[in-house]
Amino acid sequence: MKKHWILILSFGILFLLFVQSIATFIEGIYILELLSTSLDEKVLGVLFLFSPVLLLLFGKRVPRWLMWGLFLLFLFGRGMLPYLDTFPRMLAAGVACGAALLLIPVMLVTYPQPRKGSRWLIPAQGLALAVGISVLLRTLNYTIDLSLTGDYGWLGWLLAIFLGFTLTQFRWEPSTEPPKSVKGINSAAVGVVGILTLYYFMLSSPGVIARWTEGSYQRIIILVSLLSLLWLYISLFRPNWVGEIKSSILLSWNLIFTLSVIGTILAHTVSFPPSPGSPYVVVSSPTWYQEIPLVVMLMSLPVIFIDFGLFSGFIAREHPTPRKMAPGFLLGAVMMALLIFMNIFSNVWGYVEPISPFFRNKFWLPFILVLGLVTLLAVLLYSKFDKSPDSSGERQSPIWSAVFLGAIFVATFVAAILTDRNQVPTPNHDSLKVMTYNIQQANNEKGEKSYQEQVALIKEIDPDIIGFQESDSTRISLGNNDYIRYYANKLGYHAYYGPKTVTGTYGTAILSKYPLENPRTVFTYSDQDEIGTAEVEISVRGKEFTIFNVHPDGSEEAKMVFAKTLVERADQKSDVIAIGDYNLRAYEEPYLIIDEIYKNAWMDVYPSGIDDDGLDMSGKNRIDHIFVSPHLTVRNPIYLLPPDSWTDHPAHWAEIFW
Repeated sequence: MKKHWILILSFGILFLLFVQSIATFIEGIYILELLSTSLDEKVLGVLFLFSPVLLLLFGKRVPRWLMWGLFLLFLFGRGMLPYLDTFPRMLAAGVACGAALLLIPVMLVTYPQPRKGSRWLIPAQGLALAVGISVLLRTLNYTIDLSLTGDYGWLGWLLAIFLGFTLTQFRWEPSTEPPKSVKGINSAAVGVVGILTLYYFMLSSPGVIARWTEGSYQRIIILVSLLSLLWLYISLFRPNWVGEIKSSILLSWNLIFTLSVIGTILAHTVSFPPSPGSPYVVVSSPTWYQEIPLVVMLMSLPVIFIDFGLFSGFIAREHPTPRKMAPGFLLGAVMMALLIFMNIFSNVWGYVEPISPFFRNKFWLPFILVLGLVTLLAVLLYSKFDKSPDSSGERQSPIWSAVFLGAIFVATFVAAILTDRNQVPTPNHDSLKVMTYNIQQANNEKGEKSYQEQVALIKEIDPDIIGFQESDSTRISLGNNDYIRYYANKLGYHAYYGPKTVTGTYGTAILSKYPLENPRTVFTYSDQDEIGTAEVEISVRGKEFTIFNVHPDGSEEAKMVFAKTLVERADQKSDVIAIGDYNLRAYEEPYLIIDEIYKNAWMDVYPSGIDDDGLDMSGKNRIDHIFVSPHLTVRNPIYLLPPDSWTDHPAHWAEIFW
């Protein structure tokens, strides 16, 4: 294996494992805070991200022994992630993140490269490879990174150990040249961290883009993989072309990408009802013109790799001391932490007052800030950077490289096709088994991952219709894991994700053995969480049912608006099944409004609220409900309580006959 490819693999693995670690780290903090719905001392874990401040301790170089110590911390921190519970996993991921944020700047100035030639592109080529591998690992396992699961955790160890092997190729000696004042190092360092933030937010798991837009998961996955690996291949054999791009073209390309990302988000942003008296808002399937910025964004994304090559190459060519790199990388780390909080606050805006309400419905804000900054820094540095043509004499094997990169793409393509399909046959009987299931973002009542146990429970119950609540997991606060896609494809069900992630709800997804018709989301007035009710129709032997999946929250006033809207919209339908976590008890006025017209499945069979086995679900014990039209017959309603439900809510299901 040629040294050029060894170095590409080194940076590729480093960036891949770093983003896996930071995704796990932020997910762990979020899950632990989710249990209390407030911030506490665990949020101080973000201090791990500020590790670049330690670069101030070193003058000409970081000692070789310390670098290998950082690698070992990174190795064991990342390697142990698939096997730990949430709290120790969060700590291990934080250690891995801190070690990586020190390794990245030092590796940028110690990988061997001549003063002339195209090796300044190596870190960017590594980033493109990291995107390709990350997309593959997630596509193989329905958007959940395969190497972060217990059964395939050995993949993470293998990659990290190989990273250690590649580090033997790095030159750890201090520069023999006298120190010089270099302008632009801080800007380049901030640019490096900014693009790694974008990689974390959207490119490491492009399935998030499908959930922003309700776009084609397969097409998005395939395009991101293809364009990333194709750019890598072209940069290997036509590196001079990358270096000859004019500054005006680079600026235009960055602006197109920036505007298309923001346009993609804004095209799916909802203007929520501003007051209790405002009309509800219905969001149906996207129109063709809403997909225009998405297509432009995907086609223009390779500019990210050019920018990263510019930033990382500038640092590598100027060879600054660790102390001179410290301010820029520390500033970049602070920026990353702030962008993460902005992204998360756009979803939990009602819980961290007085700061978070400002970020309501501003999912676009962290993206425009980081993209605008990256564009500005790239243009400012472009004229200062010596993009010398290739004179190293080292040539890569086009056949070997094409086979390697082609294999990654073909595997991703096949996995995207094979793992995203419906397999369950449509039932043919005169009844429906319906289930409501608040999955707490695929965690049990103790905050431990339980998505595999939840799938096993669903298989055992074998419902025809499932309404999930707290299911909007395809965002950075939950590791960019699309659990609804995981459940749907594991079970073979048809699926509607419900509210898009850009709207900032907790999620109301619907899975069904029957094809889903006319899926849409209805937003009503809210003052703490966005209230988005998912609606679909299904046809059962010529009979059309309307399914509502609900999860209201907030003040009594907001819940009243929700209840009246549900009754109003359901009144237009003949056969209604309304399931969900209502956050309403049987004596509350919004509940009584619904109960006056529709019958509660549990109370219809057990009027006392207590079943034949003595399970008491009366009064305040019950907030997860199944309501149906009065003429429908209910049999065998069941509540399965935690911990057997593998979440912090009971799983509730019943059989509906007609």
